[in-house]
Amino acid sequence: MTKELILQGLTARTHVDAINEMFAVDDLARAIISVAFVSESGVNLLADKIAPHANKFAVFAGIRNEITSAQAMRRLLSLGVSLYAVDTGSRTLIFHPKIYYVRSGEGAAISVGSANLTLGGLNNNVEAGVVLKLTLDGADGVLLSGLESQFDELLATHPENVIAIASEKVIDDLLASGRLADEASMLPPRPTTTAKPGSADPTPRMKLQPKAIRSTIKKPQAPAVPMVPVLATAQPAVNTVATPTTGVNYDLLWVSKALERRDLNIPVPGYNTNATGSINLDKGIMEDDVDHRHYFREEVFSALDWPTQPGQVDTATATFAVTIKGVDHGTHELTVRHTTSTTSKTYKQRNAMTRLSWGGLKAAVGDASLLGRHMALYRDSADPTRFMLEID
Repeated sequence: MTKELILQGLTARTHVDAINEMFAVDDLARAIISVAFVSESGVNLLADKIAPHANKFAVFAGIRNEITSAQAMRRLLSLGVSLYAVDTGSRTLIFHPKIYYVRSGEGAAISVGSANLTLGGLNNNVEAGVVLKLTLDGADGVLLSGLESQFDELLATHPENVIAIASEKVIDDLLASGRLADEASMLPPRPTTTAKPGSADPTPRMKLQPKAIRSTIKKPQAPAVPMVPVLATAQPAVNTVATPTTGVNYDLLWVSKALERRDLNIPVPGYNTNATGSINLDKGIMEDDVDHRHYFREEVFSALDWPTQPGQVDTATATFAVTIKGVDHGTHELTVRHTTSTTSKTYKQRNAMTRLSWGGLKAAVGDASLLGRHMALYRDSADPTRFMLEID
């Protein structure tokens, strides 16, 4: 038996490296993946190694956990694996084992640790795991036989909780019943603490060795909100009461590129520059088919009360719940401005036409520890005039 310890994030070696190496065998005879959480982007990291031997793979994925998604399960199903959803029937009882196992004619390998089948688990997070390389006989053989038999018996011993997924209809039913998450309609961040007005948090993002992987953002599947003015109800300029997000579904509409000084209105040392007080809503990491010059005015913010008088710049206000580094910063009324010209140099060069003013958030976002992070923009699925910003 040989052993390897992986301290992902603290060393250059990641779980996606080790697990893809495990699965890259020509004579693969049996493979098992058992995890709590699965995302589509996580599956994509292993898909190239799974696909050639998909009929030898059994995947057990926990559900009813607000993370494992319908998109991830559809991606696994499309690869041709034997796919099982494990539903404990309780929010407080999580199917949590993280095991990646492969057996070939020459031997076997198993990774046991904290890594889920997600971008974070396989690459971006700080995770720990042990990879064991085993023979097929003796004590190793007994261990392997026991592992395989326990997963083989899982469906028979827990028929009401282990669901074989052989079609997209089963996935659709699990999604409709709320047991699978929809990656296009996200639960908002759920901070457990609220920042006090004027408080500071200079903690930088922890620097890890592997480069973080980010997937491009897709437009929500639901149709855009019609461009009919909706009068927003009056809100206080700044509300530092904890954001009431529990039970609210949000659509993820945009994620920025790595935030720079100009985005956060942080002056460059030694230069006397004027801060704009706003951030450009540009392409970010949206897919290529999204034209950001029209996207924000015509889709993201289309339900706001925009002025009807003609002009080069349209202006509207909206309510934003704000979370920064996992801490609730209350709700704020912020101004959105959109330049309407389609003949300007800015438009022709495909630069940003829409800007979000920081308003009362200017001090909170003018923090050097936020440089290099990303900002996500969500919209309330039920009320298209309410939004959430998260910087993390």
